[in-house]
Amino acid sequence: MEERTPRRPRIADVAREAGVSKTAVSFAFNSPDRLAPETASRIRDVAVSLGYRPHPVARMLTQRRTMTIGVLTPQALAVIFSNPFFGAFFEGVALAAEAEGYALHFISPLRGSLARAMDHATVDGVVAVGLSARHPEVEQIRAAGVPLVMVDSSALPDQPTVDIDDEGGARAAAQHLIAMGHTDLLIVGVEPPFPGTAAQLEPDGVMGRRLRGYRAAALAAGIEIVPASFVVAPASIDGGMAAFRRAWTSGLRPTGVLAMSDAIAVGVLRAARDEGLRVPEDISVVGFDDLDLSQFTDPPLTTVHQPIRLKGESAVRLLMSVVERRDPFPQQVRLETRLVIRGSSGPAPQRRQEVARVRR
Repeated sequence: MEERTPRRPRIADVAREAGVSKTAVSFAFNSPDRLAPETASRIRDVAVSLGYRPHPVARMLTQRRTMTIGVLTPQALAVIFSNPFFGAFFEGVALAAEAEGYALHFISPLRGSLARAMDHATVDGVVAVGLSARHPEVEQIRAAGVPLVMVDSSALPDQPTVDIDDEGGARAAAQHLIAMGHTDLLIVGVEPPFPGTAAQLEPDGVMGRRLRGYRAAALAAGIEIVPASFVVAPASIDGGMAAFRRAWTSGLRPTGVLAMSDAIAVGVLRAARDEGLRVPEDISVVGFDDLDLSQFTDPPLTTVHQPIRLKGESAVRLLMSVVERRDPFPQQVRLETRLVIRGSSGPAPQRRQEVARVRR
């Protein structure tokens, strides 16, 4: 005799066992604030005893929600998850999303197309990371009326955004090196993943703001940043190594390097060592991010701290205020940065020689 698969408990079974209406059961799972706390708790206890769980599709149709947040990035997931910056950022995103009862859907290029990836994304709102406000997919999301928060982008007046004081942090990093006598500086920026996708190259994007901070400090000290002293590299250790080697091979002899990411800075440290340079005796290196690994490099990396996890949490909280209609006015959140001085920066070689002569 063929065995029958046990029937899945239904909402009517829970209602009958709990002595309430099916509407009350629905409220217990979807709008518990519409019931007395003890009633909602009793219904959920009955549901657990019967093995009942709301069907996700039915729940989505009832609430008109997917209870899912999309995180839109211009890079492939394999690249994203290999970058320690995004590991810290997504930790903050996940913490805030879980606290709100939302799942995450990572949206990255599908067969090379963000548009194709967006066509397959069913989400209640989107956190877009490192994309220009004028990127086609961003404009598509805005036109569709889907709640959107931009992170590390150029701001639009009516668009919720989360960023940091990039310009102030970069200025502090450059002032630190200049105060120790460094006048020959190399700046290593972050190369966009592919043309037209990232906001870094815009004047008000991440790289534009940081470059403005570096240049402001140099200008105040009477130091010229020539075009040859600015190069770009992928935000990776290999990218930093390659960028420094290109600069060194071209004849540049910087005594101080300002890197726009810690991963790049670590690559610069390695490449400088390969050239026989001592850090910080011959060359100083300053990063940007203050990743966990930065305190464990040799020597430990001087860098600009940004609250990466808090940035992720803030983006989700801001998105929730739009999705849940808690705040009708778009907010633009700017988080502070601070310089963390460690062992990778020190007086310029000529300054060291001057101090040594005075001591003799």
